[in-house]
Amino acid sequence: MTRPGPATGTAAQSTAAAAQPSSRGGPGRTVRLGLVQSACTASRDDNVAQALAGIAAAARQGAEVVCLQELFAGEYPCQAEDHGKFAAAEGVPGPLTDRLAAAAREHGVVLVGSVFERRSAGLFHNTAVVFDRDGGLAGVYRKMHIPDDPHYYEKFYFAPGDTGFMSVPTSRLAVGPLVCWDQWYPEAARLTAMAGAEVLFYPTAIGWLDGEEPLHREQYESWDTMLRSHAIANGVFVAAVNRTGREGDLRFWGGSVVYAPNGERLALAPHDAARTFVVDCDLDRIEWSRTRWPFFRDRRIDAYGGLVARWGSPP
Repeated sequence: MTRPGPATGTAAQSTAAAAQPSSRGGPGRTVRLGLVQSACTASRDDNVAQALAGIAAAARQGAEVVCLQELFAGEYPCQAEDHGKFAAAEGVPGPLTDRLAAAAREHGVVLVGSVFERRSAGLFHNTAVVFDRDGGLAGVYRKMHIPDDPHYYEKFYFAPGDTGFMSVPTSRLAVGPLVCWDQWYPEAARLTAMAGAEVLFYPTAIGWLDGEEPLHREQYESWDTMLRSHAIANGVFVAAVNRTGREGDLRFWGGSVVYAPNGERLALAPHDAARTFVVDCDLDRIEWSRTRWPFFRDRRIDAYGGLVARWGSPP
C-alpha cells in the first residue's frame, strides 16, 4: 500500500500524464483543484474559520475549484442519536452558506461545501452546495445513500436525498457533487458521470473505530480502491476530501486524494494532519481515457434492468 504522506499538487504531474496528449493539441484544458482537509473541534466558530482560511490558502496557490470536507462546520454529529444535534442545522440558503458564497466571490473560486441542512421542521439532509466564482448558488445535492453503522447513525438525522444524481455546470468545469457514503456505490458514480460531470467530488467523514485495529488497513484500502475504480470505470477525475483527527471513538483517517481518469493518483494527503493542497487536472484527459478504454461505448444498456430491483430480477 502507498502510505499517505505530504500531499503533492502541481509538482505531481507524472510522466504517465505527460504521455497523454491533449485532444486539442496545446496545453489542454487544465483546472487547478484545491482540497481542504481539516481536524474539527467543538467550536463551530473555529471550524468555520479554519475552512475559510483553507479556501483562501488554496486560492493563493492558484486553486480555481475548492472542495471542503463533509459537515466541516462541526464535529461529526452522528456518533450517537442525540436530538440536541439538530440545533446545528441551517436552511439553504442560510448563514453558513452565505459565508461560503462570500468566500467563493472574494477569492474567485468555484466552491463545493457540505452542510447540515434544515429543510423544514423535522426534515433534515446531509447536503452538498456548489457556488460559482461570483458567489452564486450553482447547485444543491442532497446525499442519496444514508448509512446506519456504529458511530455513523445518519439515518437518525438525515432523510435520503431527492435531488437525484447530477452534474452542476460552473464557469470552470462540470461538478459532480456526491457525499461520503455515496462513494461505495458504482451506480452513483456512473449516473453522475453520465449527467456530464468532469470531476466527482466527495466531501467525506470516514475513519477508524477504536477496537477494530486489525481491520484498519483493509478498511482504508477498500475506500481508496473504490475511489480509484470510479475514476477508471467512468473516465473522470475523482476528488475525495476527508477530515482528520480524533473525535470520541473515531479517528478520521484523512488521506484526501485525487485520481485521474486512468486511475493515476495525482495527490494524497497524510492520515494524521490537516492539509490544504492543489492539483492540476487536464480535463482533456477525460476524452483521452474514454477513447482508449471505451466503456461507455460498450455498455449493454438493454441488459441492466435488474439494477432497479432490490435483489434478483425485477418484477
